[in-house]
Amino acid sequence: MKTTLTLFLAALAVNLPAAGADPSTMHENPLLAESPLPFHLPQFDRIQDGDFAPAYDLGIAENLKEVDAIAANPAPATFDNTLVALESSGLLLQRVDTVFSILNSANTNPVMQQVERDMAPKLAAQQDAISLNPALFARIRALHEASERLGLDPESKRLLERYYKDFVRAGALLSESDKTRLKALNAELAALQTTFVQNVLKEVNASAIVVDSRADLAGMSPNEISATEAAAKADKKEGKFVIRLLNTSGQPALGSLEDRALRQRIQEASVSRGSRGGDFDNRAVVLRIVQLRAERAELLGYASHAAYMLEDQTARTPAAVDQLLAQLAPPAVANARREAADMQGIIDADHGGFQLAAWDWDFYSEKVRRARYAFDESQLRPYFELDHVLKDGVFFAANRLYGLTFKERHDLPVYQPDVRVFEVFDADGQPIALFLADYFARPSKRGGAWMSAYVSQSELLGLKAVVANHLNIPKPPAGEPALLTFDEVRTMFHEFGHALHGMFSNVRYPHFSGTNVPRDFVEYPSQVNEMWAVWPDVLKNYARHHKTGEPMPPALLEQMLAANKFNQGFMTTEYLAASLLDMAWHELKPGEIPSDAPAFEAAALHRAGVDFAPVPPRYRSTYFSHVFSSSSYSAGYYSYIWAEVLDADSVEWFKQHGGLTRSNGDRFRQTVLSRGDSDEAMTLFHNFTGRDPYIAPLLQRRGLDQAR
Repeated sequence: MKTTLTLFLAALAVNLPAAGADPSTMHENPLLAESPLPFHLPQFDRIQDGDFAPAYDLGIAENLKEVDAIAANPAPATFDNTLVALESSGLLLQRVDTVFSILNSANTNPVMQQVERDMAPKLAAQQDAISLNPALFARIRALHEASERLGLDPESKRLLERYYKDFVRAGALLSESDKTRLKALNAELAALQTTFVQNVLKEVNASAIVVDSRADLAGMSPNEISATEAAAKADKKEGKFVIRLLNTSGQPALGSLEDRALRQRIQEASVSRGSRGGDFDNRAVVLRIVQLRAERAELLGYASHAAYMLEDQTARTPAAVDQLLAQLAPPAVANARREAADMQGIIDADHGGFQLAAWDWDFYSEKVRRARYAFDESQLRPYFELDHVLKDGVFFAANRLYGLTFKERHDLPVYQPDVRVFEVFDADGQPIALFLADYFARPSKRGGAWMSAYVSQSELLGLKAVVANHLNIPKPPAGEPALLTFDEVRTMFHEFGHALHGMFSNVRYPHFSGTNVPRDFVEYPSQVNEMWAVWPDVLKNYARHHKTGEPMPPALLEQMLAANKFNQGFMTTEYLAASLLDMAWHELKPGEIPSDAPAFEAAALHRAGVDFAPVPPRYRSTYFSHVFSSSSYSAGYYSYIWAEVLDADSVEWFKQHGGLTRSNGDRFRQTVLSRGDSDEAMTLFHNFTGRDPYIAPLLQRRGLDQAR
């Protein structure tokens, strides 16, 4: 009888070294052995694009061989010879896949994109070969049935429960014919999701706006104009100006550009991405992904893909998510309409002669902000220099809360010159982690902001964390300071909250490490960390003029804090619209898939009452990377607002208990940040606050408690 490994290698034609090949050439691949660098930081200075494919193939083969040995073990199943063995297996593949996935997101190129396309179906098949291995599942099932007699500690018992549930959700109980169908669905989905994410990146670069005249850029700051000149030079368009797009529907330039026609060009280019024909059109890709996800959910016994995904989250059901979104949408849209009326008043007073459109919102909202609060957000930038924000804000708060200190390491390799490496020390002076800061935008980097872990903490494997934060802050011209918007400042604090979650992890099993928690809980610690961006002791420490060192004037600080709730109708509505779209797509059954993606999107927004033209969804379906580039956030974009219920409540807890203190930080670290997924998410929240969450703080924060 052929083994799973034999069948897999035959099916995928994995390229193992040919007979007679010089084995030393394989040993030169730095991915094939654990990195000798501190904390096992990848050897970025030695890794080449050509290393990934052969390392992937060997990693897949090695992992399947290990799994076959566990499944075929003649000894009766024990926790150690089955689950601990599984937790200790696949280390080569995990190392290769982790490094590749992060670099492919942060600094991709055509060679890496081809590797991604080639490996996506192989990795899907490899995962199926494990999850659908009947002998392996039989051992896990036997342990699960005997779990009460095994005398396991709580974390080990939870690991057994998770493995059993994960295998069942992956199709372990299906018939052989249904398993074959499932494998085909997974393979096609993996390929399509790769196509989607690559199309998004190519389309955002192809949609950059070329401007012929400097006069058309009136309203932009000198540094912003210099950045457009640098972008034009990089694109070999000397003498012109290039405005690069971010992945969101709204674009930063819309808040300052005085030329309404140019604002319209930018907005329309942004929202048409992926739906304007050409090689990067994602409309058919979206429809096929939704179709396959619905079919897979039905095959696995679920009413919809949303039902399948949410079973494993704290929300549990689509009905619970729909109820929350439906509760928030009407007051959010009502707030947005009032904000729009204020802006229309300014347009009319200026005899503008037009109705407020999406490309006008940011420009006129700034006018309202200045009129109402005597506050211009551009006044903040000189006080938000990136290095001060990082060291005197983000790191300062982490020191006050947790006792952490940071030492920049210039002796360790990086994959791109802008990336910085910091060694992180605990309050007792012991090294705890490495932190990589990759903050600047570039064409090779996907949009948005995210945290990633090159190495995840595990007591079983003796590993400490190596984590990274990635943002897309426009890089200033050489010699100029990087001056941030307050939104970028807040994002730095947010992503560092994820980094803390990874660095503070203190679990035994890799399965539970760091941010490996339910999707609608993972944003909770990061959103809590945003509070320190405006905490008085932190803000006054980092908000200093980049030239004079003078602190932000108290009056400007007060104006900023007073304006903090401003524009919440817009921000909440654009977010909810995207969340409602995500749920609408993923609550469909296989026979309900539409034939026209934009028409379905428009109908879904109208049905939910959020089809307000001046406020488009934060992401339209064709560039909604959160939910269509992988399954991880599908039927899960709601998680930011779900987690914000917990976050807003926890912020109130901090305020009531003294704020920025070591005792509060240590409590949050011990009850939440260090625990990963080693206990139920809501149990961790309860352990921190001592009670169930309240929604009132969220409603107050977003100005929804007074919405009419």
